[in-house]
Amino acid sequence: MADKYPDFETLAHNERAGIDFLVLARSALPLFALVAPHGGGIEPGTTELADEIAGEDLSFYTFEGLKPTGNADLHITSTRFDEPVCLTVIGRSEIVLTIHGEESDTGAEIVFIGGLDDRLRRRVGAALRARDFITRKHPDPKLQGLEPENICNRGLTGKGVQLELSLGARKKMFRSLTRKGRRFKTARFYALVEAIRAVVSS
Repeated sequence: MADKYPDFETLAHNERAGIDFLVLARSALPLFALVAPHGGGIEPGTTELADEIAGEDLSFYTFEGLKPTGNADLHITSTRFDEPVCLTVIGRSEIVLTIHGEESDTGAEIVFIGGLDDRLRRRVGAALRARDFITRKHPDPKLQGLEPENICNRGLTGKGVQLELSLGARKKMFRSLTRKGRRFKTARFYALVEAIRAVVSS
């Protein structure tokens, strides 16, 4: 389904900051930025994961949907995502790792790995598989993060990594994917966080 808004400027003219959406960011070491451009109610669970992986020593950004319903209206595709705070954070970061939510739900914990940084992609995949996550290349070329203009590839190196977490995987990381349910993380949430941290902190 096509995005309702073509860019952030249009979205900001039609939606209410602090009521319909929220931007959160921390700048830290310039090596890695963890980015969840479709957080909150847009792709539930992605903000929490990016925040936890970043910790206090890596840069973090999220654009969160806050609406009771209809958060899909706030989705701006990664090749056109141009919220100014995000552009500032990634413009100072060597490598960007984005966290997304994907809607397949077979019950399996599948993480689709994309992006132009082949070496980092392989290392992340190995770390995830060591913790019993299933890693794949997404069958949809639009969800492989291979476009240079994709937000994961707009760090200083021009290549990063995109993780698309299946709905089945995200359901196992929280009590539920509601706003309240996401306050309660499971062992699988921390398993994924530890896998990524082991790579980006080394």
